[in-house]
Amino acid sequence: MSEKKYVKQTKPFRVPTTDGKLIEEHFGHASTQTGAFSVAHMIAPPQWSEPHQNPEFDEITIVTRGRKLIEIDGEEVEVGTGETILIKAGARIRYSNPYDEETEYWSVCIPAFDINTAHREED
Repeated sequence: MSEKKYVKQTKPFRVPTTDGKLIEEHFGHASTQTGAFSVAHMIAPPQWSEPHQNPEFDEITIVTRGRKLIEIDGEEVEVGTGETILIKAGARIRYSNPYDEETEYWSVCIPAFDINTAHREED
């Protein structure tokens, strides 16, 4: 019998948060013990933000609803519905949703997101 060549995710890992943000990891360290990449679905509430970070991984963000404001090495970049952005490892970044509407998006990290390699700052 041959090994399956696919993995269907039916129960993503829901990351516990204290800031009202929904994070569902479909593939990655927490959900499938995948280290090469991670894929997560997120919904950021209005007026949400997180601390600056300087990750050791590339991150692709795909916004499916709303807008997201990203500070990248001091420059503010807005990413809206239907838009995507790739942020390379080593950039100092801060994600936020300073708007009055939810922001829904997907995140792909290569290699996989790891809190130990995100290097979040204490704000």
